[in-house]
Amino acid sequence: MSILQVEHICKSFGETKVLQDISFELQEGETLAIIGSSGSGKTTMLRCLNFLERADSGSISVRGKTVFDGAAAAAESENELREKRLHFGLVFQSFNLFPQYTALRNVTLARELQEKEKPGWKENRKAIQKQIEEEGMELLRRMGLADRAGHYPHQLSGGQQQRVAIARALAMHPDILCFDEPTSALDPELTGEVLKVIRALAEQKTTMIIVTHEMAFARDVADRVVFMDGGVVVESGPAREVIDNPKEERTRQFLARYSEQ
Repeated sequence: MSILQVEHICKSFGETKVLQDISFELQEGETLAIIGSSGSGKTTMLRCLNFLERADSGSISVRGKTVFDGAAAAAESENELREKRLHFGLVFQSFNLFPQYTALRNVTLARELQEKEKPGWKENRKAIQKQIEEEGMELLRRMGLADRAGHYPHQLSGGQQQRVAIARALAMHPDILCFDEPTSALDPELTGEVLKVIRALAEQKTTMIIVTHEMAFARDVADRVVFMDGGVVVESGPAREVIDNPKEERTRQFLARYSEQ
């Protein structure tokens, strides 16, 4: 079942065309890796999906419902954008944790704020907060961080902070979990622990889009790969097929740099 359809997305900043007619789809439980050189448009594509940027044209549909139509009026309220963002969880390169909150509070805060907007919050506040905290602790356990729940970000390693960020994204129960170079801010020895968590999520059939430079990881973990260059999709297909036997010359040139990995 197709959970996400991206059709003909274009995005320019001034005279610079960053995305040019980008189309792909994602199936339920599938992991899609987006690869390409810096400046190829990968992060901008993720930001358009998460409504941190507005595409100039094209459409985005989640579970058959159109959440973005470039032909429609541009004006949307913050509440409307917030609702659309809930379809996607985004894990950034630089963690973006709140330094004044513990790991557990970083995981539960956004979910609690979301619940406060719903009917019945005042009457059931304690029970809802308890449930959110229990779910937050379970997510930290899944990340291997149950013993770090009361620690603050400055007391955690980079890899631990990134795992807290993953738990925070999962706490919102997104349809699709997105990663923007999740290991790029980490020392090499910490990269493995984050990739291990993402690999486990893939094995659990969490629907994911991963922008990554980790070619071996993309080949082994992703179901499909999209290779972008110059704001266009050059090649896409099954991960091992694209990475081990690329059809396009530009893809071969890009992957040649990783042939020793």
